[in-house]
Amino acid sequence: MYWLLATLVPYLCVGQDSNEELIDWNKSRYLSWSDYKGSPNPNSDAAAATTTYLGIEYNVGQNGFTYKIQCKFSKTKSWGKSKTDYILQHEQGHFDIAEIFARKLNKKMSQYEFKQSSYRKDLKEIYDEVTNEKEETQNKYDRETDHSRKKEQQGEWIKKIEKMLEELKEYAGY
Repeated sequence: MYWLLATLVPYLCVGQDSNEELIDWNKSRYLSWSDYKGSPNPNSDAAAATTTYLGIEYNVGQNGFTYKIQCKFSKTKSWGKSKTDYILQHEQGHFDIAEIFARKLNKKMSQYEFKQSSYRKDLKEIYDEVTNEKEETQNKYDRETDHSRKKEQQGEWIKKIEKMLEELKEYAGY
């Protein structure tokens, strides 16, 4: 389960419970099973579910605009049934993919030339494009790894994710 926070300004966590605990993505802080506080979906055959938010807020002033991007993991909406290190590595991959797209969003936003007449439409298009690609990538990750069951493909994806994070590292400071 991978949720997108599809709001622009003001930054609101749509559907977010005020008791929800969120973790910012951090290269030196990996997920642990103690972070997964949600109740497993009894109708799901998934071993685990990771819920992430990719959000942006921006402010428009006389000299253009400023923005802030957030990539977060939801403790209360994420859960695990089969709590193995291997499954956790797969779930970390989902959070890392969310971070890749936070960086891609930062790249596109940093390249955007502000236009007073169309910025709302322009920024929504940028956000939608990035989040749609994020969702496609999350689904491709699960499909190609068969939700981690294909060990060789899982290993290839971990390397691919690490490479993408490295390629976009200059956009990590959002």
